[in-house]
Amino acid sequence: MAVKKEERLLNVGILGCGPISQFAHLESVQKGRNTTLRAVCDADEGLANRFGTFYDAERIFPDYDQMLADDTIEAVIIGISDAFHVPAAIKALEAGKHVLCEKPIGLSVEEVLDLQKVVHATGKVLQVGHMLRFDPGIQSAHDFLRDEMGEILALKAWYCDSTARYTNTDAIQPMHRTGTRPLKPAGNPKANLKRYNMLAHGCHLLDLARYLCGPITEVHARHREKYGAMSWFVDVEFENRALGHLDLTLSVRMDWHEGFQIYGQNGSIAANILNPWYYRASEVDIFREADASTHRVLGADGHFYRRQLEGFADVILKGIPQEGANIEDGVESVRGMVAIMQSAETGKPVKLADATGPV
Repeated sequence: MAVKKEERLLNVGILGCGPISQFAHLESVQKGRNTTLRAVCDADEGLANRFGTFYDAERIFPDYDQMLADDTIEAVIIGISDAFHVPAAIKALEAGKHVLCEKPIGLSVEEVLDLQKVVHATGKVLQVGHMLRFDPGIQSAHDFLRDEMGEILALKAWYCDSTARYTNTDAIQPMHRTGTRPLKPAGNPKANLKRYNMLAHGCHLLDLARYLCGPITEVHARHREKYGAMSWFVDVEFENRALGHLDLTLSVRMDWHEGFQIYGQNGSIAANILNPWYYRASEVDIFREADASTHRVLGADGHFYRRQLEGFADVILKGIPQEGANIEDGVESVRGMVAIMQSAETGKPVKLADATGPV
């Protein structure tokens, strides 16, 4: 079925034509009801030409500064290596562009605080790519928590990557194309696998917990590594005094499992989050004490990446409140990751307000 576009479309430029743009962002702009692909940019000119042509970009740039100089581009999607997120976002903001940046927003508390200052100074919209906020099942849980749950007693949430995950995703995704001149950060990001896993996966778990239960004030973490696998069990204190427990384990010798349970005054929630590349909404069961029954939204539209881009564009074009993760959410996600790493190292609780330094 053809995409029905709205009359006013956001002119989007994409920085980076690597895997995340190939699997998520290029198609999202093409399918978005309120977006159009004005430009792509990649240091690898062959890669930029391949995907810019395939997705009908109006312009193709090998240089980021050239793309930012294009006055018709209103917003930039940043889909490049984590180490480049903050510098690229600051450049875009200072050039007058809104920014949707892949997660994690940054690698240290200090650099994301610098980015926060630029966001506030420019007044532009910055959204972090925590796409689970646009999963219809998780949104139904959020709405129930806001409108009906009453006081929250406790949350348990888990993100357990599987040894079979790449077998699954390789069967689903097209084979991604690599260029001959990739722009890579200094060093190997996976050299410190503990840090890599926290940045790549822990940020999802932290943002999900904050989205559902509000600000986190303190964490107390334990960490173990055995037979090439690693696990963090994290006790969490929320600002609303709810109890929290987070389980980040990679890689489990079983199927992928991700989800959460929440217990509250007027009901409970049990959620099974599916691998995002299945493009299926989470299976979220909401039990209402009032009618002693369980409800689940169908959530047929599970293209979270397209939905998050449409939400981002709605904020810019229509002025609706931002539902996606903003710069403050991004700062707190990085603070949370730093605090967990420090707590696991020292064996002591760490307040997020005291967390500084790199993840």
